[in-house]
Amino acid sequence: MRKSKTDLSSLWRALLLILPLLFLSSLPVLAQDWVRTGTNLGAPKIRLAAASFNPASADPQTPALKTTFDTVFYNDLSNAGVFDMVSKSMAPPLMPANPQQINLAQWAAAPANAAMVAFGSIAVNNGRLQVYGWLYDAKNPGAPQILGKQYDQSASQENARVIAHQFADAIITRLGGGIPGIAETHIFYIASRGGDKEIGEMDYDGANAHPLTHLGTISLSPRVSPDNGRVAFSSLGRNGWAIRMYSLVLNRMVSFPNVGSNPFSPAWSSDGTHLAFSSSRTGDPEIYISDASGGNIKRITAFRGPDVSPTWNPKTNDQIAWCSGRTGLPQIYIMATDGTNVQRMTDGGYATSPSWSPNGQFLTFAWNRSYGPGAPGGEDIYIMDIASKRWTQLTHGEGRNDSPSWSPDGRHIVFQREDGHGSQIWTMLADGSDQQQISHGGGDSMPNWSWK
Repeated sequence: MRKSKTDLSSLWRALLLILPLLFLSSLPVLAQDWVRTGTNLGAPKIRLAAASFNPASADPQTPALKTTFDTVFYNDLSNAGVFDMVSKSMAPPLMPANPQQINLAQWAAAPANAAMVAFGSIAVNNGRLQVYGWLYDAKNPGAPQILGKQYDQSASQENARVIAHQFADAIITRLGGGIPGIAETHIFYIASRGGDKEIGEMDYDGANAHPLTHLGTISLSPRVSPDNGRVAFSSLGRNGWAIRMYSLVLNRMVSFPNVGSNPFSPAWSSDGTHLAFSSSRTGDPEIYISDASGGNIKRITAFRGPDVSPTWNPKTNDQIAWCSGRTGLPQIYIMATDGTNVQRMTDGGYATSPSWSPNGQFLTFAWNRSYGPGAPGGEDIYIMDIASKRWTQLTHGEGRNDSPSWSPDGRHIVFQREDGHGSQIWTMLADGSDQQQISHGGGDSMPNWSWK
C-alpha cells in the first residue's frame, strides 16, 4: 500500500511535508476522578436489560430484521457509557411483546438484577417494519412506564438499524440526564485509497462507511457544520490548496470562495456562523476567522512560527484553541477570538490536533511528551481541564494516536490509530476506557464527529 506522512493526520506534519517553504512538566495525574465528562460523575451506572424483541409477524423478513434490530439496539445501549448492561446470558430467556406480558420481578431477580428493562415487539406487515418498544422500572413493578415508543418504516436492514438507533437514543436521553445519545450521529474522516485521500462518512459505530467525494486528489481535515448540512475540508487542486465544501443536503460539492494561500483545517463555530482556519496568505501560517460564506476575513494571530489546527470553544464561541510553533516544537494554546489573552496549555514535547469538549471544560489532543532526539516516536491522546491545566493520558502506546474529536454528548472521543496494519479509526469513552476499532480500511484518518 502506498503511504504518505499525511496518513498521520497531523496537519502540522502535513504542512512540514507538503509545504516546507512555509516553516523554517508536571507529573502525570494517575487518578481520573477530576474528569467530569458524563461517564464518571460519581453515581453508579444504571443496570439495564435489553430483552430480545418479540417477533410479532410471520413475514419471512421478520427474523433477519429482528436479528439486526436486537444486535444494534443492545450495542447502542452498551456503547452509551452510562449503563451497566445485563449480559444476554444472564437475562431471562423471555421475549415479552407488550407491558401485559412482562414479569418485572423476573428481570429484577438474580442473575440479571436489572434496575431497568427495555422490551417490545417487531413485525413486518405489508412491507412495513413496525416496532413497539417500552422501558420499565424493574424494581418498582407498580410504577408507570418510563418510556413507550412506536416506529413504522419501510422494511429494510437499514431501517432496522435506524429504528434501533432511535429507540436507543430515546432511552439514553431519558436515563442519561437529558443528554441526547449518539446512536444517530455520524463520523466524517479521510479515506486513503490508492494514493488519493477522499472524504468518507460512517455511522458512529463504523457501519455504512462510504465515500462522499471522488476528487482524485489529497483532501484533509473534514469538519461537519453544526446543522449537519455541509462538510468543510482542505483539498489540493490545480491552483494549490483550498477550502472546499460538500453539501450533505444536495449530495454534491458546492462553491466556496478562495480564502487565501494554502488554507488548512477549517473549523466551524458552534452556531454555524463562522469558520476558523490556517492560511499562509501573509507568508507564515496564521489563524484567520471568516463568516460561514468565506467573507469578512480577519487574522487573529501574528507570531513567527506556524499557527494551525484551530478549534472553537463550542460552549461560548469566544475562545479558540490551536497549535503553534512559536517556541519551537508545536504546543497547544488558547486565545480569545480577537487574538487576545493567549495562554499556553502544554508544557513541552510535541502537541497537536486539539479538540474542544461540548461543555467547554476540556481539551483533548495528541501529545508526545518525550519527543526529542533519541526519544520514541509514538504519541498518545490526552485530556486536559482548561481551568486547572490538569491532564490525563487516555491511550498508552498502542500505536501512534492522533486527531481526536469529541462526540456531541461529551462522553466519547473518536481518534485515529496507526500501527503496523495502517491507520484506523477508533473510539473510546472520554476517560480512556472501552477503546474500540470501528474502521478497517487500512488508511482511515482525521475523524470528525457530527454535532448531532
